[in-house]
Amino acid sequence: MSLLDPLRARMGLLDGRNRADQARLPASQIKASQSYGQSLLGLAKAGHYVSPIDRGFHHNPIVYRCVRMISEACASVPLSVREADAPRSNHALSAVLEHPNNMQSGADLREALVSHLLLFGNAYLETSGDEGDLSCYALRPDRMRIIADEDGWPRIYEYAVKQRKLRYDIVETPYAITHLKMFHPQNDHYGYAPLAAADLALDIHNAANQWNKSLFDNAARPSGALVYRGQDGANHLTDEQFERLKQELENNFQGAQNAGRPLLLEGGLDWSRISLSPQDMDFIEAKNSAARDIALAFGVPPMLLGIPGDNTYSNYAEANRAFWRQTILPLAARLADALQRSLCRQSGLSLQLDLDAVPALSDERKKLWDRLEKASFLTPDEKREAVGYPPLAKTEAEQ
Repeated sequence: MSLLDPLRARMGLLDGRNRADQARLPASQIKASQSYGQSLLGLAKAGHYVSPIDRGFHHNPIVYRCVRMISEACASVPLSVREADAPRSNHALSAVLEHPNNMQSGADLREALVSHLLLFGNAYLETSGDEGDLSCYALRPDRMRIIADEDGWPRIYEYAVKQRKLRYDIVETPYAITHLKMFHPQNDHYGYAPLAAADLALDIHNAANQWNKSLFDNAARPSGALVYRGQDGANHLTDEQFERLKQELENNFQGAQNAGRPLLLEGGLDWSRISLSPQDMDFIEAKNSAARDIALAFGVPPMLLGIPGDNTYSNYAEANRAFWRQTILPLAARLADALQRSLCRQSGLSLQLDLDAVPALSDERKKLWDRLEKASFLTPDEKREAVGYPPLAKTEAEQ
């Protein structure tokens, strides 16, 4: 089954739906909304969609590791279905959270949504079916376009795959698309990605990696200069001699496989090595500084990435707790809220994070339980409410 199979069945209705959209909205309004949406998408694409993702997630280990750490951690936080603040483990939504579609598990879907949010600043969740048979899919943000009405409010989400387009009218189908986005101070409809904020640091880190690779390609040492001291005052090689010498150096002495090969000089040639000063060699610290800036943009403590020179945290456990409290839990709460808006269409239903099942927070939860156990001024139900549990069921005598 292809990833696009769930969409193809509905794409056949595209032409009819587009004509229906044209009929519902005045022509001037449609034209204004399309140009408005296209201009916003153009800025987003030029700013963060194509180049930073190719240079970042595809070719930078710091970005790749940050996105993996955050998305996998958020996806690992269990979600529980609650009705009137009471857990409902056997509710139909629990099955949807575990298996949202035929191709992904619940953790895979949540990981994809968080990854999209970190790389694009936007994530789109498509929900199809009725309450008894819901399916959820993560749509690629680079294929999505928002079309606004003449007042600037989003009206239609347009998803394009090659030459085919599918439109979701949020007035007719308000639950079809759930849009998650990072805050963008200069854009009303699209979010600003952490990857875009780290763009300059990303360039520096990639340039340092490329410098290292070039160094190894050139025999793993700084290059030197061939000085020609010809006989009878001749200071220049002929064009033929120059090209022959250049070709021999490239073929026989350049590259890691030729490292250490002795150089035989004749005819007035002398090798003068060019060394780098300590200031020139400071690129290593510049690389580590750029890596820390990238980690800072994503909210990952550099200590967790093995980047040297970071002494903010006294130990690894403290850095890990800060990572969960400051980065993972806010993102996981935002993701749970989006899933709740998309799936919980019945009043009284809600999705909550099950923090007791998170190993990284077990020490904090234990300390909280110990404090509540010693609080003699609280009733058992008040203690349970403080840690997110429902009150104990009353006995028949109490009722």
